[in-house]
Order: sequence, then structure tokens, then C-alpha cells
Amino acid sequence: MGAGTIAGLFGVGGGLIIVPALVLVFTAQGIAPEILTHMAVGTSLATIIITSISSVRTHHGKRAVDWAIFAAMAPGILLGSWIGGVTADWLSGAWLQLLIGLFAVGIAFKMWLDGLRKGPLPTNGEKVPGKVGLSIAGGFIGWVSAIFGIGGGSLTVPFLSRCHVVMQRAVATSAACGLPIAIAGALSFAVQGWNNPQLPEWSSGYIYWPAFLGIVLASTWFARFGALLAHKLSPQLLKNCFAGLLFFIGARFIWLNYAVIAS
Repeated sequence: MGAGTIAGLFGVGGGLIIVPALVLVFTAQGIAPEILTHMAVGTSLATIIITSISSVRTHHGKRAVDWAIFAAMAPGILLGSWIGGVTADWLSGAWLQLLIGLFAVGIAFKMWLDGLRKGPLPTNGEKVPGKVGLSIAGGFIGWVSAIFGIGGGSLTVPFLSRCHVVMQRAVATSAACGLPIAIAGALSFAVQGWNNPQLPEWSSGYIYWPAFLGIVLASTWFARFGALLAHKLSPQLLKNCFAGLLFFIGARFIWLNYAVIAS
């Protein structure tokens, strides 16, 4: 519920909220610390499959998706997302939480800096790369997104914007790219954790289906509630509040897990 409300309120993908929330819930449930972060990321990616389908249909209906760019990026995204799941499985739970914390803090600072900047975002005059370049970019975006359990919008939109793709098309194409990220990433997490003896019941690898169902059923309605609430508040205030929330979550993950790794 909270993830859906915050996602609708702040206009972002739920992965940045779902993963930390699931880490807290799985910790309270007594799931083994060695696997609970991997389960949070894998379950988050599985939920993004459902939310992405709805988002893509909406953007496609408005003819905003650049399917040529999507087609060029998709092979790299699929491969990168699968490798992201493999990479996460190599990491301990503490290291994975530390990296998620650093990523959240980085996104928070970026949002604050964007809020201070006046006028349009600067670009380097880059053009949209060819198919090979787009596939390589997609591979990197898919790899990073799968490790953190996100749909990749915080990476894909800035990349396409710097390549002079109109913002509306960049956002819509990014939403489309979130679907292969979620599918390949979730499958990778399911396979990597399939035979882990520490998994609780109702799990398929690192995907925990009770949490998946709860998030999917609750997030749709509460995302609408958050979106309605957003119209009553200042956009800049919303952005600053969300950046503050991300900074708090990230700093907490860094603080708790740095000591574990250093010891």
C-alpha cells in the first residue's frame, strides 16, 4: 500500500520503494539475512512486470513509444538484466544492501540538483546511437536495474534525453524498456535462487509470491490515491520530499551494512 501511494504521489516507479520496504518486512518475518535482500529485489522485479504492462499500453495508445529505439535496446536489456541477477547472486546480502543504499542516495542528490537547476537540462549534443550503441546502453541499463530491482526509468530517461529524444517519448520508451528488464531480471533471480535451502514456502527462487500478490493487488488502487494527492501539493515540494525519503532510506542501508562489511 505504501509503495503504491508513494509511487503515485511522487510519480516514480515503485522499485525504489518496494525493495527497502520488503527488506524491512522480510527481516521482521525472520527470513534468513543471507537471502532476504535478494528476495526483495527479485520480488520487486516480478511486480514491475505487471505494472509495466499497464504503463506500456497507456503510452502506446498515445503513440508515444519509439519502438525502433526499443527494438535496438531490447537485446542488450535482456542480456544485461539476466547478468544483473547473476551478479546480485554473487553478492552477500550486506553488500547488496550497501549498493542499493548508495544508489538511493545518488538518485536523491540528482533530484535535488535538478531542482536547483534553472531551465532545460544541459546536453552534450549527442545523437541517438546506432543499433550496436543502443544495445550496449541497454545492456548496462538492464544490468544495473536488475541488481537494484528497478524498472530502469532513472537511467533510461536521462540517457534518451541526452540523445535529444523528446521528453514525452523518452519517458514512454523508458516505460516500454522496463518490461524486458523486469521479465529477464525476475527470471534470473528465480533461477539463481531456485535450490537455495533457506527459501521460505511459496517461493520460486528469489521471488516470494505472497509479497508479490500483496503488492500487485494493493499498489494499483493506492497509486491512484497517491496521484490524486499529488495534484493537491506543490510539485517541487513533492520532489524534495521524495529525495529526502530516498536519502534517508539509502543512508540507513549504508550505515547498517558498512559496519557489517567492515567487521
